[in-house]
Amino acid sequence: MEILEKIAHCVEFGKINKKSPYPPNMRNEDGADEYVKEALDSGIEPNDVLKEGLMIGMNKIGVKFRANTVFVPQVLMSAKSMSVGMAHLRPHFISGAVQRKGKFIIGTIKGDLHDIGKNLVAMMLEGNGYEVIDLGVDVGADKFLEAQKQHPGSLIGMSALLTTTMTNMAEVIVELKKVDPTQKVFVGGAPLSQEFCDKINADYYAPDPQGVIEYANSLLQLAS
Repeated sequence: MEILEKIAHCVEFGKINKKSPYPPNMRNEDGADEYVKEALDSGIEPNDVLKEGLMIGMNKIGVKFRANTVFVPQVLMSAKSMSVGMAHLRPHFISGAVQRKGKFIIGTIKGDLHDIGKNLVAMMLEGNGYEVIDLGVDVGADKFLEAQKQHPGSLIGMSALLTTTMTNMAEVIVELKKVDPTQKVFVGGAPLSQEFCDKINADYYAPDPQGVIEYANSLLQLAS
């Protein structure tokens, strides 16, 4: 449907609403806010708005970000565009008309207050149909364990930007897997590597948000 393509286009290029001046070539045009509302008002299923509109746009910007053809500011604008569209869908999530793919618990590890990378991953996960439980920054094992208890079956992700804090991930993973040996744990952040991921027994290392989404989706396919 043409309007779903317009929603995807707005998310991909960060067009939030008609008032938004960004991007310049879409000035004074409707954005994700107006198009999502119009789609729902016209009777398009909320699930289709999510999967064939918002998610397609977020996937496209994720692929571009991985390829270094767009950068953090553009991704943040896309995420904001997606977020205003999601606001129209939230009542449908609550009613059960739209089904989430799954739950993803995320937080920046204890001792680290950096959150740009974590926020990018969280926003892109939400835009791809996941319910995100964002624990914030400076998150220790106790908070991750409590979230694991409250949301059984969730995927868990941790980020770090400092070499002095990334080692704290190891303790959290040990505690999480004590409770559930099958718990899938993702790690990411500038100083991390696949070697470090293997060393601390994490399940997946992603250098970019798109990798997180693709691996999370692959786990869902295995489970289905």
